[in-house]
Amino acid sequence: MGKSSPGELWTLNFEVTMGVMAEVEPEVREQGLEMKEFFLLGKLDDHPYPADLARALITPKPTITFMVKRLESVGFVKRQTETGDLRRFRLTLTPSGRKAMEAARAILDEAFERRLARLSRSERAELARILVLLSEKNAPPR
Repeated sequence: MGKSSPGELWTLNFEVTMGVMAEVEPEVREQGLEMKEFFLLGKLDDHPYPADLARALITPKPTITFMVKRLESVGFVKRQTETGDLRRFRLTLTPSGRKAMEAARAILDEAFERRLARLSRSERAELARILVLLSEKNAPPR
C-alpha cells in the first residue's frame, strides 16, 4: 500500500468498522438488540437525556425517540421524569439492558479480536497509539 489519500484511509477505516458490524449483527440481534440500539445503550450512562444521546450518536431526535420507546418496551431502558422539569426525561439502563449490552459488546470484541489477530504485537500497539492520536480532538499536527 503506497501513500493513501485521506479519503482512501477514511474509506478503509469505515469498511473495517462496517465489516465487523455486519459480521456480528445476527448474534447481536439474538441479544434483543439492533446494532444502533447497542451503541445507544453504550452511550446512555454518559448521556442520559434523549437530546444529548441524539448529539452524541449524530442521530435525529425522532430516531432516538423511536429506539428508546422500543428499548423501554423490552425492559432495557427506564424513562423517568426529571425532578423539577416535567418535560424532560432521564433515561437509565436497566439490569437486563446492561446484560444485553455487555453480551453484545463481548460478541463485537470477539469479532474485532479475530481481525486484530492478523497483526503482530508491535503492529497492534502501533494501531492503538495511532487511534488514540486520531481520537484526540485538538491534537496538533506533526
